[in-house]
Amino acid sequence: MNILGIETSCDETAAAVVRNGTFVLSNIVASSLKEHAQHGGIIPEIASRRQLEFIHAITERSLAKAGLKLKNIDAVAVTNQPGLIGSLLVGISFARGLSFAINRPLIDVNHIEAHAYANFLEFSGTQTGEKKPRKKPELPAIALVVSGGHTNLYHIKAFDRFRLLGQTLDDATGEAFDKVAKILGLGYPGGPAIDRLAKKGANTTIRFKSAALPDTYDFSFSGIKTAVLYHHRDHEHHKEFSTAKTAYSFQDSVVSILAKKSISACRKLKIKTLVVGGGVAANTALRAKLNDEASRYDINVYFPLLSLCTDNAAMIAGLGFHRRNERSAQ
Repeated sequence: MNILGIETSCDETAAAVVRNGTFVLSNIVASSLKEHAQHGGIIPEIASRRQLEFIHAITERSLAKAGLKLKNIDAVAVTNQPGLIGSLLVGISFARGLSFAINRPLIDVNHIEAHAYANFLEFSGTQTGEKKPRKKPELPAIALVVSGGHTNLYHIKAFDRFRLLGQTLDDATGEAFDKVAKILGLGYPGGPAIDRLAKKGANTTIRFKSAALPDTYDFSFSGIKTAVLYHHRDHEHHKEFSTAKTAYSFQDSVVSILAKKSISACRKLKIKTLVVGGGVAANTALRAKLNDEASRYDINVYFPLLSLCTDNAAMIAGLGFHRRNERSAQ
């Protein structure tokens, strides 16, 4: 079964074809990031206008890359939530029209759940450079989804059974990275900039604390963002002030709380599989921290390929395959 996926939840315009929910035949993404960068963040109006311009061409490219025609598509999957209203409207309207035109089912997919599903996708070795297939995660699993707009922790029993364990009560992880990067004058997007700079600033003298929120799997990052702001304001003109050390300490605190709660959920629910998704899943410190903590408890950690960490349509098509099968079985 070939599923065509459409993703327009934020600033990317993406289309992909995935076969049988696993094998990625194509995954095309166009981004308007450069236009947003000059404003220091995502401008919804710019995002939706660019998506209107790109979506038809991106879909055609995706089909061509997969070597398929519309008649070979068995269903159309589209992100229906969450996201920017204007951007979602572009993708949903296009997908609805297309599914009607080719008389194929339309499948709605939750964007955050799809980020977790990205770990179950496969490419050919020539596409990834890997010599052997990636080992697939096993269900049940704990899923940590960390991105610019979301920080959610799930218990996944099956692909139609996602139970939310906890979420951010204020800033998402990626949002906190972007705001701290702005405070430190590192530009936008902030996540990659902080990740690179933090490698030069390892230290034990500067400490920032992320909110513990004990006895919950919830997160809060507004406090640590404010702490960095005050530290920068009070010390930036001091001779010993180091932007790299500040970035390191901020990042270390954030990835530590993410790892602590994720591993805690695995242990409490006696689950040996942890999958991570979303743009922040590309963060090298988070990957190292989770791998280190998980190894202590014999927990297997999975991260998507870097190309599948950021928003993409392959994860939408992949999860859409399972949602299509569930609907057919009912």
